[in-house]
Amino acid sequence: MQQQRFRVRQIIAPMMNDSLLATLFPLGWQHYLAGGLVIGAGVALLFVLTGLVGGMSSVFSSTWSYLLRQPYFQQARYLDSRGWRLAYAAGLIGGALVWWLAFSDGQALSTSVPVPMLVIGGFLVGFGARLGNGCTSGHGICGLGSLQWPSLLAVLTFMATAFLTANLVGWWTA
Repeated sequence: MQQQRFRVRQIIAPMMNDSLLATLFPLGWQHYLAGGLVIGAGVALLFVLTGLVGGMSSVFSSTWSYLLRQPYFQQARYLDSRGWRLAYAAGLIGGALVWWLAFSDGQALSTSVPVPMLVIGGFLVGFGARLGNGCTSGHGICGLGSLQWPSLLAVLTFMATAFLTANLVGWWTA
């Protein structure tokens, strides 16, 4: 057993050099760790204090219940929870704004991805969240945190699809 651990360290240690870290995390890794810890603590606190699960696709659907009168959006599970879910979403947006104002240089962030691709990607993500009965935040953070096997299968599907898509797009654009 000790020898196996040593072999794993011999394989992984050279991969974790400064150039690999700089390639994977060009802006540093610390803020990713901090963000993950804050998100995990927030979701855990929400669940411990209220028993509620903070997945974002439910927040999105319950927010649409204010505007759309279709039966799907008028379900009791959305109508009864839309107040706290809207406050939850506002807190996420407000937190991002505070982070940007406090820790950035004040310059707006941008992407080189064309707007039509962002819109198409948004629709595909929304469709996938509906098809998977939840999004990555609901399944990945809340579902895995409560040891739900369907969430593990959903996250593995999300990740496999993301890896495949990223490689196909990389191949297509190269």
